[in-house]
Amino acid sequence: MVRYTLPQSPEVILAVRGKDSPKAREKAMDKLMALMDSGSLPTDLEEGFDPEQFVEVKEPDFADRGEEDAIGEAVQVLSNLASLKLKMMECRQEALNAREQIDILFSDEAGSPEEIANLKDGFKALKNFAVANLRYREARGKAEEARAILDAALQSPPEADVESEAESEKKDKK
Repeated sequence: MVRYTLPQSPEVILAVRGKDSPKAREKAMDKLMALMDSGSLPTDLEEGFDPEQFVEVKEPDFADRGEEDAIGEAVQVLSNLASLKLKMMECRQEALNAREQIDILFSDEAGSPEEIANLKDGFKALKNFAVANLRYREARGKAEEARAILDAALQSPPEADVESEAESEKKDKK
């Protein structure tokens, strides 16, 4: 799975199967066009956009960094998870309300034009929640590793190690 973002909107992540390739970038471009057509892209790409302008989003690799860098990265990943959870929670109730209204489309009763118009607005809420929920679930998996790194960094040394260090210091003083 390769993930791309836009320089103009780094919060927009487009995930496609495979690795970075012209074909994968074309698939991401298709997803971008769908976002633009639905009006849910927060950025206006007035000057056009080329698949080569996508920025590949790399997964944080904690093992390749120093301990301090890994801790900083882990905190950032957890902070991102918190932001995504807040966004998901904010969208949830509105999406649930919109979901209840979908039944209007399938009933034999004619709904009022206002109900149908509200339903169309509700589709945006449903999509926003679904996207936020998907991003949250993806980020939660990555945050597990970040949590483990922080747990290891916050762990105090075992008592046996502390005692042996104290004994070594006493011997050094003699």
